[in-house]
Amino acid sequence: MNTRHVTSLVAAGAAIVMLLSGCGSTGTSNSSNASDSNIISVYGSEPAHPLFPGNTTEAGGGKVVDQLFAGLVTYDAQGGIHNEVADSITSSDNATHYVIKLKSGWKFTDGTPVTAHSFVDAWNYTANSANKQASASFFSTIEGYDDLQKPDVDPKATLSGLTVVDDNTIDVKLSQPDSAFPVKAGSHAYMPLPESAFKDPKKFGQHPVSNGPYKFVSWQHNHSIEMVKNPDYKGNRVAKNDGLNFRIYTSPDSAYADLRGGNLDFTNTIPDTALTSFQSDKSLKAYNEPGGNTLTFTIPEWLEHFGQNEEGNLRRQAISMSIDRKTIAEKIFHGTATPAVDFLAAPISAYSKELKGNEVLKYNPSKAKELWAKANAISPWSGEFGIAYNADGTAKNWVEAICNYVKNTLDIDAKSIPMSTSDEFLSNVDSGKMTSAYRSGWGPDYPSADNYLVQLYDSSSADGKGGNSGNYKNPEFDAMMDKALSAPSTEEADKYYQQGEEILLQDLPAIPLWNQNATAASTSAVSGVAFDYGGGPVFTALTKKQ
Repeated sequence: MNTRHVTSLVAAGAAIVMLLSGCGSTGTSNSSNASDSNIISVYGSEPAHPLFPGNTTEAGGGKVVDQLFAGLVTYDAQGGIHNEVADSITSSDNATHYVIKLKSGWKFTDGTPVTAHSFVDAWNYTANSANKQASASFFSTIEGYDDLQKPDVDPKATLSGLTVVDDNTIDVKLSQPDSAFPVKAGSHAYMPLPESAFKDPKKFGQHPVSNGPYKFVSWQHNHSIEMVKNPDYKGNRVAKNDGLNFRIYTSPDSAYADLRGGNLDFTNTIPDTALTSFQSDKSLKAYNEPGGNTLTFTIPEWLEHFGQNEEGNLRRQAISMSIDRKTIAEKIFHGTATPAVDFLAAPISAYSKELKGNEVLKYNPSKAKELWAKANAISPWSGEFGIAYNADGTAKNWVEAICNYVKNTLDIDAKSIPMSTSDEFLSNVDSGKMTSAYRSGWGPDYPSADNYLVQLYDSSSADGKGGNSGNYKNPEFDAMMDKALSAPSTEEADKYYQQGEEILLQDLPAIPLWNQNATAASTSAVSGVAFDYGGGPVFTALTKKQ
């Protein structure tokens, strides 16, 4: 791939972003001790879905899929793009036509070759709504996508814009300009799949065949996911260890206790109870670096009093202005989070502290009460306000703090709603069954502002087809995103992204709270701890003394 060309595409798509951050999972003890070999034991949570890359949108599965699969491109620590399975990706016709050339010699862990069909068949499967893959919206700009979203679509129907020219060539025609397309190409949704994935999807999801730096060994549900180094991997992320053991926990406190006891090698989920002490704990190596993950909470528009209308907007703004983000960050996050000023993170070129309407993210109790009263004049409030979260993660303290602020400022009943596991929580979020507000957040899948905004708030990502779990739909916002993806320069694209954010600040489909640092801890035997462009751990770099 031509470096200069890719740089311009990233610029037009808009900039550097961050990766999937974690929610917690199940405290168990594995048979092998953490120090037995150069197999690194790491904190994990039970994946919400079988291990199909196109249906993986949360941390438990995301960490695993990242290690097992290799896509067209990879991202470096600064968000730069590097060819992986792709030999080149070239565009023409104002970023509406792409030709992808693949490197030869790549193969899956079952010995079958990675070809153009491996990618195209996987993309068609993910994009087809009959297959109910959560990342379908990643393909929304490819010709034929809308036809695959029809209720009666044939499960074998394909994207008309995709053509396999030969084993090493893919022709891609888009329905609109999409300068971020080459950047998306390294995300989960775009990973290749072998033929066996389509012959028996149920079996494959439990025992995936892949082409990445690691080879799958086993998945003992609610206990562990094990993988070993893939000797046939040809890419940029060659493992320095012999394998990974994702130990599944129901509590980050349990994982941290195992780490301190030498029964776990590494965690990138520091429990609230350890945030004040983990950096001074002499028994560990601690890490706290700037990151790009965002913490938010979503108030779905199907809740009474919270529709996409004047009343709903007033109530969201009032709730947002009820929250003292700075105080919560100081008392709960202890220097590992920064109050949000927009919907992006600081490394993104479109990030701005000067957006029109960002006062809704500032603590202002008197204004909050005024806005709540205006909403009551439209329709009197009744009931209680709740925020749901998964109790096996780290959200409890900050969710309870927010509920206290809302209760005290607006003089309404407000409470936190714990759900026992991340699996239960995410199943309700993904299926649109939440009956309250719920904790949310993002660590994007690829280095473009497109992933923060389009994949979370565009209409194409709603209705179970992407990350827009609250089903927010605003044609004015969608139009701004289209303009950003068609822009010829970073500067022009950023203007459209910022105008789109100003619309979001009025509607607040999710309420921005904080940007999180990359935090982690390991035993003293572990070395090579590093973070990717979004603050996620680089598992392939980990190694330990024998």
